[in-house]
Amino acid sequence: MTESSFSARVEFVLQLASRLHNYGTTAQRLEGAITAVATRLGLRCSPWSNPTGLILSFSDLASPNRMAESTQVIRLEPGDTDLRKLCQADAIAEKTLSGELGIEAATAALLALDREPGWRAQALSIVCFGLASASVAGLLRASWADIATAGIIGWLIGAMYTMGAKRPRLAESVDAIAALIATLLAAAVATFVVPLATKVVVVASVIVLMPGLMLTNAVQELTSQHLVSGTARFAGAFAVLLKLTFGSVAAAQLAALLGWVPQERPDTGLAPAWVEWTALALAGYAFAVLFKADRRDYPTVMLAVVAGYAITRIGGHYFGSGAGVFLASMAITALSNVYARVMNRPGALVRVPGIILLVPGSVGFRGMSLVLERDVALGLDTGFLLIALLVSLVAGVLFGNLLYPARRNL
Repeated sequence: MTESSFSARVEFVLQLASRLHNYGTTAQRLEGAITAVATRLGLRCSPWSNPTGLILSFSDLASPNRMAESTQVIRLEPGDTDLRKLCQADAIAEKTLSGELGIEAATAALLALDREPGWRAQALSIVCFGLASASVAGLLRASWADIATAGIIGWLIGAMYTMGAKRPRLAESVDAIAALIATLLAAAVATFVVPLATKVVVVASVIVLMPGLMLTNAVQELTSQHLVSGTARFAGAFAVLLKLTFGSVAAAQLAALLGWVPQERPDTGLAPAWVEWTALALAGYAFAVLFKADRRDYPTVMLAVVAGYAITRIGGHYFGSGAGVFLASMAITALSNVYARVMNRPGALVRVPGIILLVPGSVGFRGMSLVLERDVALGLDTGFLLIALLVSLVAGVLFGNLLYPARRNL
């Protein structure tokens, strides 16, 4: 490997780093993985990652000169979770380090990962937007009308989100438009068709767009002393919350101007208990698709979603909600490290889906909505709840890594 030219080795590391960034890897994990790979390739590498770019400086380990021989600055869009391509990139790196792939062939294999998904994959993703929304309403044991409404609105938002991904101007405002459409449609159904738990329907409808995972990653980066990346990611999550909240509040004001009076129904406890666990299984499948996992990994992703939620429910029942989130995130993190060590594959396959139903994005959305509606006291109380849940979640991740240390960065 070290016999390849300096520029070829640098190009491979650059391509690998760019793809790990695009597939949603946090700063501390990306920098650790890239440093390890570069060292194995006979390079000194000083990576610096943030949500919108990378800076990497390189020098040859065989050279006595420790000054950087090459520095690359790469501008990237914020990454989105793609478990299948993350596993493929990891496998390419492993084969390269073991000598099964040459540097040039490995670089070409990484470039081949950039193929756009086909129309079938996009259609399935749209369906799973609605399925995730309906499942979250089911987990809250809302009424059948709430579940059906959330699912239909989720499908519409999924179609809009998929179409807007290729239109930069629409992509900038898709969160606000999605929240506006969700709130307006929920208010229309509750006014003219059937009473709904409107807030539950709106939250469930836009659940896929909630920046809960982004908030969690931001706090993890801050606790690992990646201060610039953590602060930037936290600001990005806050901006998404602002857009979602503005769209929802604007729709509520528009409904009031139109004279609509939504008929409210109690929030939870209307659907049978078995609906919650059926919804959990469907949510596991929906998130497996939305996280773009490989089909052979669907059972692993679904089991991780079920395990995270079940541990939270059981722990929350006996020790309180904060303790339940802590126990679940600790257990999932430890299990992900076990999986990574035993299977020699990225632990993200277990870690990311396992905590997705624990992240407090919906709590932040409710808190922002209350503040904009000038219920400042309740909004601040909800904000403190958000902080408590984030602390419990991140503390669980830290203790999970202590309970069973990770062998690999991904």
